[in-house]
Amino acid sequence: MTIMDDKHLYSNFEYESALSTGTGATPQNQVSDSYVERMRALRRQEPSVEELVSGIRHGDRTLLSRAITLVESSLYAHQKKAQEVIERCLPLSGKSVRLGITGVPGVGKSTTIEALGKHLTAHGHKVAVLAIDPSSERSRGSILGDKTRMEELSVDPNAFIRPSPSAGSLGGVARKTREIITLCEAAGFDVVIVETVGVGQSEVAAHSMVDFFLLLQLANAGDELQGIKRGIMEMADMISINKCELDPQRAQLAASQYRNALHLFPMPDSGWTVKVTLCSAYTKEGIEELWNTVMEYVTFTKQNGYFYHKRQQQSLRIMTEAIENGLRERFYSAPGIEERIEALKQQILDNRITPYAAADQLLDA
Repeated sequence: MTIMDDKHLYSNFEYESALSTGTGATPQNQVSDSYVERMRALRRQEPSVEELVSGIRHGDRTLLSRAITLVESSLYAHQKKAQEVIERCLPLSGKSVRLGITGVPGVGKSTTIEALGKHLTAHGHKVAVLAIDPSSERSRGSILGDKTRMEELSVDPNAFIRPSPSAGSLGGVARKTREIITLCEAAGFDVVIVETVGVGQSEVAAHSMVDFFLLLQLANAGDELQGIKRGIMEMADMISINKCELDPQRAQLAASQYRNALHLFPMPDSGWTVKVTLCSAYTKEGIEELWNTVMEYVTFTKQNGYFYHKRQQQSLRIMTEAIENGLRERFYSAPGIEERIEALKQQILDNRITPYAAADQLLDA
């Protein structure tokens, strides 16, 4: 069974306007309201694992989106079904280039992704963009809505954009992003771009799931050396000074400062020499060079074996994180645990027990 869009329901019917057939004329072969309602009800039904996997394999974006929704769901039944879908899609995954893009808010990540995505689709690539939004503390929903800010790419038939709330997960990167990457790869997308929130430890989480890590920086944000932090610099495979059209001379100076700073760090495990370039998502300057650098990196690391080694280490890290998340979920879902937590909370507030002793009691239980 294939879930269809409403517009496809009418593709086999021809309408004749009442204006052309005389007053009060009835359109020929009109679809009955009951038929339309039945088809809409069909769309609301939960597709089976077989239907989801088949739809993903054939590039059905509606079923891909529904599978991703299952992955993001916290319901046990949904999680179990999502894992079945992921396991069935796993043999079809792993053939894409995974690109992570980070930078401070306002650096132009979404605009750069759109420019890069349009460049890639124009050259025959299929691009999936996982835009991880910061979450609202009240609603847990997305704040930025990156899909609305990539207007051209969002309507490109060879692009798929999935904005997801970070929901408070480590570093603002959605916890299920790795599984979503697997589904997108199984759907035939050969380039997967992960955009991070760009705050705190988001870079660490993103780095653990991509092949190439791009750091975007600004030239006019004050002292460029303030933006040079050892942790992010060691993770970056490329640094690009965005919005270089605003002040080309300042952008060149910033690039030189970053190149000099990179000499102070040891050679990365990949053996790759980090490149510093200029780009402008607005004028498209440097976008082609950016992608050429990504492909140069992929070729280089595949030849020395680091590309495959990194993916293996990422898989092992996923297992470790899955164990930690599973233990946390089982702890909070244990019978009677909520009542015991509330009781101990009150004891903590009354200064009758320390938080550490309360935690020990709960873990022992």
